[in-house]
Amino acid sequence: MKNLLFILNPSAGKKHIRSKLFEIVDLFVKADYNVRVYPTQAKEDATRIVAESGWMYDVIVCAGGDGTLDEVVSGCMQSGGEIPIGYIPCGTTNDFARSLGIPKDPMRAAKRIVKYGVKPVDIGAFNGDYFAYVAAFGAFTEVTYTTPQEYKNYLGHAAYLLEGIKSVTGLASYHMKITYDGNVIEDDFIYGMVSNSLTVGGFQNPNSKIAELEDGMHEVLLVKYPSNPLDLQATVTSYFMGEYNPVYMYQFKTSKLVVESEKPVMWTLDGEFGGNVTYIEIENMHAALNLIRK
Repeated sequence: MKNLLFILNPSAGKKHIRSKLFEIVDLFVKADYNVRVYPTQAKEDATRIVAESGWMYDVIVCAGGDGTLDEVVSGCMQSGGEIPIGYIPCGTTNDFARSLGIPKDPMRAAKRIVKYGVKPVDIGAFNGDYFAYVAAFGAFTEVTYTTPQEYKNYLGHAAYLLEGIKSVTGLASYHMKITYDGNVIEDDFIYGMVSNSLTVGGFQNPNSKIAELEDGMHEVLLVKYPSNPLDLQATVTSYFMGEYNPVYMYQFKTSKLVVESEKPVMWTLDGEFGGNVTYIEIENMHAALNLIRK
């Protein structure tokens, strides 16, 4: 029998995973896996358990939201990055799963893990840390990790919208210098993201039309600071409609970029706090994650 580590976040989403737990474990056992179930106990617990003992398992299955997956990916990379990862999405937005066509229903996702093989996927390196699908700064990015879990569980995606509306009044400007592939951009921004996903925060990603999840490149979107209320309205409308507007935004693809700012800027990695920094090197790690998928 092969060994399977089943890491689950019991607080993720609306906690639907709890009612399906027996069926999922039974499915894995019937598929000849010796299953260890580990419910996460605190933030970064998944990273710790994978980094410390991931090498003992043939497969690691993660059941949770994008933040839980981010922790598993970080732990996997710390342990060498070779372990096949299965993902059962049960968070509030599940952006990464949407991009990969992984179903929201826990049992359907679990059956795919048993049925399909490994296909590598790109991930990102961020100053020695890792992210599965997005690194971002600026407007609305704090919403994903400051929204209370009980709001997410009860209201779902609407919780992010409600918290996001609050952040508009505190709109900040970030002066940055971005260097990539011999090019330099220096401007004032309200938002920026380096992504490998079709959706971000549950919304259509303006980068989705140029996104390829396995090409060794990240898609970059930088939103300029608006000079007046009309520009702000047009900028926000374009973003939430998932549209790239060259008047208000920069967009490009690259495998590596450097971001410099005069003052520390808070970043999020897959919706979780990623640091408050002035200098960042972001690199696409081509085909670095062995993900079980169709």
